[in-house]
Amino acid sequence: MRWTLPNILTVLRLLAAPGVAIMFLYFHRPWADWFALVLFTLAAVTDWFDGYLARAWKQESKFGAMLDPIADKAMVVIALLVITGFSGRGTTDGLDPWILLPATLILFRETFVSGLREFLGETAGTLKVTKLAKWKTATQMTAIAVLFSTGAFDTYFAMETEGMDDAMIRAILAGEEPDLTGIGWKLTGAVWSWWIGIVLLWAAMILTIVTGWDYFRKSLPHLRDS
Repeated sequence: MRWTLPNILTVLRLLAAPGVAIMFLYFHRPWADWFALVLFTLAAVTDWFDGYLARAWKQESKFGAMLDPIADKAMVVIALLVITGFSGRGTTDGLDPWILLPATLILFRETFVSGLREFLGETAGTLKVTKLAKWKTATQMTAIAVLFSTGAFDTYFAMETEGMDDAMIRAILAGEEPDLTGIGWKLTGAVWSWWIGIVLLWAAMILTIVTGWDYFRKSLPHLRDS
């Protein structure tokens, strides 16, 4: 194995995957949300740079080719695990079905395809990464980043509006309309980022299912008994 810059970036991305969850162990919200967002975004950017640099500098290696999809899946799986755990929005059980369902199907597909590649062994080359699969990964990472930002905005809104300030109380006692401009902006930011993240997550789920079915269809000739 050669310690080239593309390989180093891939290893750092792999280490960043559990780091996202660790942020919520050692920091309180909203700092955990912000740190996780920054760490995940930086790691996602390296997903493009390591491949680009490896091709541009002719430093492609078997180690990088092996570790790159593992790092991507680790990032997505761990981040979805964290988001699902903190996704309760007005539900009694603390789980948001709008996030739980697509996250479950995405994790199911990633596990299924990984097991399929492991079973096929040397013939797994028939399951080469397609352009649609790359779009799937990009959509997954974008959705996760937006949902992390939602946690930061949502927690900030809750902290800022936990009680009324003196100006709001004086306005209400005087029979005037309190100034809710800042509050409305924070709430709108949290709501919009949540819905955008949900739409992207469901789009990623659809791409995940389509690419998973495509891989399964291509593997069928190798799964038939002689």
